Amino acid sequence: MPALEATQISAFTAAAAHALCFAGLAVAHSLAGRDALVSDPVLALRLLVVCEAPVVIAAYSYLRRDARSCSFFTAAARGLIGLPIGAFLNAFGAIVLGAPVGIKYWMVTIYWSLLMSLFTFVPAACVFGASKTDWQNVLSHSIYFTPTDVENYMISAPCHGAVLGAWIGAWPMPLDWERPWQEWPICVTYGAVAGHLVGMAVSWVLIAVHKRRVRAKSD
Repeated sequence: MPALEATQISAFTAAAAHALCFAGLAVAHSLAGRDALVSDPVLALRLLVVCEAPVVIAAYSYLRRDARSCSFFTAAARGLIGLPIGAFLNAFGAIVLGAPVGIKYWMVTIYWSLLMSLFTFVPAACVFGASKTDWQNVLSHSIYFTPTDVENYMISAPCHGAVLGAWIGAWPMPLDWERPWQEWPICVTYGAVAGHLVGMAVSWVLIAVHKRRVRAKSD
């Protein structure tokens, strides 16, 4: 039954949800101003979280898998609960990998972690809740090689892209170029956002291929 519900989500609906999430990022960037992430990272990250959080939670709550047994507001509550949990996990992972922990960096680390949670944790929390199997599918790289549900493509590719982008974005930090954008978490945020957007594009391709495969089987 879950697979049947998943195929009802069209490529257009998936693209529209991602377009709304992109719009949230664009609005935050517009409000913060050009180069705000470099000149005032706390403000820029705060605006990103404030603008992106309601859009992500609303879009993915609408696409919740268990729509018959779970209301939109229940799914949204799952997203709100998942936001700080995902932020804690992202902050912990960043610190373990070398992110600075001084008082100077507390606020930027908190806002960066919340943004990463919106990219990685909240969508799955809204759509799947506490389903262990679905979380394993989302976290697995196997979705790129085997057919799966539309929601898995929607969530996994942008999530993986954000994490990979953040990791790549961290590479310039230890170099002695003495550029302001090398400060934590500026270049990491640029990488995460870029990776997240690339992941969205990849997910659209995967969804289109999935829909074509389903159509071919039905014919």
